[in-house]
Amino acid sequence: MAKKAQSSLPNMLMALTAIALVAAAALAALNGVTKEPIAKAQQAKVENAIKLVIPEFARLEDQTVDGHLCHLGYNDAGEFVGAAVEAGNDKGFGGHLQLMVGYGADGAVHGYQILETHETPGLGAKAADWFQKGGKGDIIGRTPAEASLTVKKDGGDIDAISGSTITSRAFLDAVNEASGVFAQINQ
Repeated sequence: MAKKAQSSLPNMLMALTAIALVAAAALAALNGVTKEPIAKAQQAKVENAIKLVIPEFARLEDQTVDGHLCHLGYNDAGEFVGAAVEAGNDKGFGGHLQLMVGYGADGAVHGYQILETHETPGLGAKAADWFQKGGKGDIIGRTPAEASLTVKKDGGDIDAISGSTITSRAFLDAVNEASGVFAQINQ
């Protein structure tokens, strides 16, 4: 009969080390398998957002302005039709909020898509629709260069999401940041 391993500190450390190494190897293998599909899904999400937020375009040109990735759209004649600007901040109630904000050549907000959010479902997550055309806080067609987009509670004229003023502020801060970047592009 085999002798039972004695329960000692060195034996326990060896067992825990072996378990940790096996778990680390399994996680590394899983990461290797999922890394590329996750990256492709994120890229597809960004490409779809670009199509939704700027007027119809034939050609895109990417440019970085003040650390923000911008996607400039041009028609078949080579004329600028609009741009999609990625902007975000960590001011949301749930943390980071990342947007794709689209502008027409005239500088008006053409559309937006939320790329990343950690807001409360049912409250802060309403930002996906709240600020869209026909929504209570509609920002579509507004030209932020004329005036900063701000919630009513802070002296502006945009209705905040009911019960989610923090999210609304974070959202509008990101839109205003994107507007500043667009203003640099559209000079």
